[in-house]
This record gives sequence, structure tokens and C-alpha cells, in this order.
Amino acid sequence: MILYSTNNKNLSVSFKEAVFNSLPIDKGLYMPSEIPSLSDNFIQYIDQYTFPEIALEVAKNLIGNDIPAADLKALIEEAINFDAPIVPLDERTAVLELFHGPSLAFKDFGARFMSRIMGYFAQTENNTKLLDVLVATSGDTGGAVALGFLGVEGTRVTILYPKGKVSPIQEQQLTRNGQNIRALEIDGTFDDCQALVKEAFNDPELNQQLRLTSANSINIARLIPQTFYYFHAYAQLLRKGVKEVVFAVPSGNFGNIGAGLLAYKMGLPVKQFLAATNVNDTVPRFLNSGKYEPRPSITTLSNAMDVGNPSNWVRILDLFGNDTSSLKKKITAYTYTDEDTQEAIDQLYNRYNYIACPHTAIAYLATEAYRAHHPESYTSVFLSTAHPCKFPDVFRDEKLAAIAIPEQVKALADKVSQKERLGTDYPAFKAWLLS
Repeated sequence: MILYSTNNKNLSVSFKEAVFNSLPIDKGLYMPSEIPSLSDNFIQYIDQYTFPEIALEVAKNLIGNDIPAADLKALIEEAINFDAPIVPLDERTAVLELFHGPSLAFKDFGARFMSRIMGYFAQTENNTKLLDVLVATSGDTGGAVALGFLGVEGTRVTILYPKGKVSPIQEQQLTRNGQNIRALEIDGTFDDCQALVKEAFNDPELNQQLRLTSANSINIARLIPQTFYYFHAYAQLLRKGVKEVVFAVPSGNFGNIGAGLLAYKMGLPVKQFLAATNVNDTVPRFLNSGKYEPRPSITTLSNAMDVGNPSNWVRILDLFGNDTSSLKKKITAYTYTDEDTQEAIDQLYNRYNYIACPHTAIAYLATEAYRAHHPESYTSVFLSTAHPCKFPDVFRDEKLAAIAIPEQVKALADKVSQKERLGTDYPAFKAWLLS
């Protein structure tokens, strides 16, 4: 698998280099030089494959010969050892639950796959230098990465998260694992955390002294496994006789919907993608005006989507050859406030007896909005990206009482929080990393 930088297609690297480097030296993002088309036969009969079998077929086509098929199969079976079920709500609406992994968020797919890939490549080389994994999180990424890398030999993970802008359970997942996991509470926004990580990767002196890599969705090894559950969702729908689907995706850093669009480019039949954002609406404004104008992120109930300058948007543009008119035909964007989010949570509970996290509720609103103008026959599938127990402050008493608390959350309560605090000053962050 050869990848190029979105800033320079002549700057190409191997899959292994892209995984460990995370970012090209020209500050672009890595993209596959060729997007393979899956066979028509595989797509037509995908309902006859299990989830791991689907994941292996997709991964083999993307990664090629970089990892032998038998090794890749073993990595996938270890990493993707939980399901992503479609739960029907009515005849034309369903939710794709992506929170059945260890950290209770969709980011388990990417984090677990990536940690296994990094571990595999590390074993095949003689470099004994500690692998320093840096990750910025607005909520769920950090917990998934922490549990994905916990105890992985030869790695050290540093998670940056914005002070006061993650939920209590999210913070416990970031700060109570110990071992090779370190948590940094940054007195700023997610964008500030992400800026610190990016500056570290672009610092030649720091990279000479530390072996840095990223676990954010900017890493191509995070993006690839997120395609798996789109194909798996389509397989589940085919078993029910459904062939036309619209996916509604809660969108913050735009890695999740980017993976869906990559799956579409590989041959997955999708009628439309709905990008559902909170008031951090940089992309919806761009699609309406043609002007890309990032803004400082705003704190909302759907904190994992509080991103003012989504990194993965350049990947999506690249997938469509920077042809905005073509992109607009496949993506419809919607923006919702916290008030809208609360109303959607109530509506899902009252109509379907279904409790959704705030990110999921926003995706549901997008399905309703799209169907109001497109009443034709298809199935709307909105992605549920996190377990509702991670957001106790969002729910009123009746719904809160109805949420079953998973065992892994209860276990965190007895552990001691371990974190350090920093501001947004890069020299101080660099000094901390080197200390």
C-alpha cells in the first residue's frame, strides 16, 4: 500500500511509514495512492460473510501485501472482537450501535486495530526506541486509545484533553488506567490540544529525541477499520431485504464520515451521507457558501464533536478530487443546537423507548430532516457513537435511571485519577515531553 500527502501527491510512503509517521513532513494527511474497488460478487453476497470476514476482505484490498493475509486475519480477530449491530426502530429507520467495545465508543474500532498494527510492525524491526503515541481528544478518542494501547510493550501514550470539556466517565477512562498511559489536562479547547500535537510532530528537534506517532484519526491506521462497520451494516440490511441506505453520521473531526465515504469509493452502495454537526458548523457553512472558515470550537452537550477546524475534511475533499460540486451530491450537512439535541433525546425515548447519547441524537435529527424532503423508499441508518452512560449530566432523571451501567465503568470508580495539567504554550508542552 502506497500513500501520498494531500499536499503533494509526489510525496509517497509505505503503509508502515504512514502508520508510524502519522503526518507527512509537508503537514498534509496520508491518503492511498489507489482506492481499490471491491468485487461486485463480494458486494452482492456480502450478507453471507461474518463481520471479521468482511473486515479482512476490506483490509486486504486496502493494505495489500504489507501484512500477510494470515497475520492480518489474526490482528483483526483480536482487535475487532465485538459487534456493531443494527437496531431497527421502525420499518424505515435504524440505528447502528458502535459502542459495544471496551471504551463504549465507536473509536474502539480504530484504536484497537491501530495499536495491533503498530505492535506488529514494531516486532518486525530492530528499533528499540520507545514509541511515544500522542493523541488529542475531545471526549471518546482518548479512552479508546488508552484501552487500545494499555500494557502494549514498547509504547507510551500521552493523551491531551481540554479541561472541563469531557464528561466525568470520559475523564475516568483517560486518567485512571496508569501503566503506560499518561493524561494531560490542557487549560484550553480541543483545537488547542490538537494544535499542540500537530506542532510536536512538525518539530524536528523533538522528533530527533523521541519516536513520535499519533493515535488521532489523522493516522491512516485509524481510518481503515472504520470502513469495516459500514460494510457490515450493509450486510445486515441485505439480510433484511434492504438494498438502499442513507447513513447519518455525527461529525466532529470528520474521520467517521470520511471512512464511510472511503467505503463508498470502494464500492459500497450508499444513497446519501448526512453529516450531522452541532453548532461547530465549519463544514456545513462551507457546503452552503463555498468558503472554508474555521472558527474556535464552542462547548456543547455533544462534546466529542466540538471541533472548529476538522482535520479530516481535507481527506474528504481529496476523495472527490477537490470537486466540491461532486462532493455536495453525496453529502448533505445539518447543524443542531443543544436545545435541538435535548428535544431529539426526548423524541427517541418517547417514540421508540430508545436512549441515545447527544451525538447519536444529532444524527437522528439529520435522518428526520432529510426524509422530510426525500420521502421515497430507503432505510435511514444513523450512527450511535457512544454509550449514553458516558453523559449522565445530559439526561433527566427518568432516562438516567433507565441506563444500564456497564461493568467496565463501575470498575473505574475504584481507581485513582492520575493526570498532570498544562496550558496551551507549546514550549512548556515540549519541555514536559522531554523531561
